[in-house]
Amino acid sequence: MEQRRLVPRDPASPLVPVVGMGTSQTFDTDDQDLVDAVVARAMAHGTTLFDSSPMYGRSEATLGRALEGRRDQAVVATKVWTPDDGDAEAQMDASARFYGGRVDLMQVHNMVAWRTRLDQVEARRERGEVAFVGATHWQVSGFADLEECMATGRVDVVQVPYNPVERDVEERILPRAAEMGLGVLVMRPFANAALLRDPPPAPELAALAATGIATWSQALLAWGLSHPAVAAAIPATSKPDRAEENAAAGALPPLDPDVRARIASLVTR
Repeated sequence: MEQRRLVPRDPASPLVPVVGMGTSQTFDTDDQDLVDAVVARAMAHGTTLFDSSPMYGRSEATLGRALEGRRDQAVVATKVWTPDDGDAEAQMDASARFYGGRVDLMQVHNMVAWRTRLDQVEARRERGEVAFVGATHWQVSGFADLEECMATGRVDVVQVPYNPVERDVEERILPRAAEMGLGVLVMRPFANAALLRDPPPAPELAALAATGIATWSQALLAWGLSHPAVAAAIPATSKPDRAEENAAAGALPPLDPDVRARIASLVTR
C-alpha cells in the first residue's frame, strides 16, 4: 500500500496509508466483535490511520477497544466538537483515555469555536498529549472559516469532503493546502455512500481494469487520491470484506487526468 506523510512539510510526521478508515455511524455500535473484525482486517491489509469524533456516539470507545494491544501500530485522528470550553476539555480528556493517553491528530470539528479550540489543542500538544493539529468542515458554507484557520499557520491537517460530485475544495482549499504543505484528509469519498448505490454497468467498470481498478469503490477512492494535495481518504465501513477492498485501492498508481475524467463522467451519466 502506498504511504504518504500525514503532514507533507514535516519530515517528523507519520507516514500513513493513502486509504485510512473513518468511523462515523459504522463504529457506533454495541457489537464490539464486529468493530474488532473490521479493524483487524483493515490493519492486516495495511490500513493504520483511523479517524473518529465524540459526535460519532460510541465510535471512539469501540475503536479504542479494537486497538488494544496494537495502539502503537495505529495513527489515530479524532476531534473536539462543542461550543463550551469546559466540555471541550472533557472531550479531549476522554479521547486521550480511549487511545492510550495520546492522540496523533486532534482536529477542530466543523470549525466550532475554532480560535479557542486551537488554543486548547496546542496546549495539549505542548504537554505531549497531541502530536498534530487539524481542522475540518463538511459544508461549503464553512470553507471561509476553514481558509481563515489555515492562514493562521496553526494547523497541520485539514479534513474536507471530496468526490466526483463534491468538488468545491478544488477551487481554493486543495491548492492552498498544497501551497502551505498541509495534509489533506478526504471525508465522504463515496458521498455518504450515495455514489455506491448506482454503480456503472459492468462493461464500463471493466474498461478501467488496465489501471488496476477492480471495483467501483476502488475507482472512487483512486479518483480522489490522485489529486496531489490529498494525503489520505478515510472511507467508513462496517464490513470486513469492504475494509480489505478499500485498502487495496491504496496500491493503485495515481490516475491520469483522462481516467479521472472518465470516472467522473460515470458518476454524472
